Amino acid sequence: MAGSDSDIDFEDSFDGDDDNDSKAAETSSSANSKSNNLTKRRQIDNMLAERRLQKQISDYDFD
Repeated sequence: MAGSDSDIDFEDSFDGDDDNDSKAAETSSSANSKSNNLTKRRQIDNMLAERRLQKQISDYDFD
């Protein structure tokens, strides 16, 4: 029985290592996702601001 307990302990520690690795990978991918979303949002904001300015220029009465 002592051998089977060590096998279980080994399996438990092995599963724990996988959990830590997967959590680190999830955190990394989450950080990348947030960064990508922020970059996309900034690009959209810049395009909307440019359109707004172009509209103001076209509507401006130069006379």
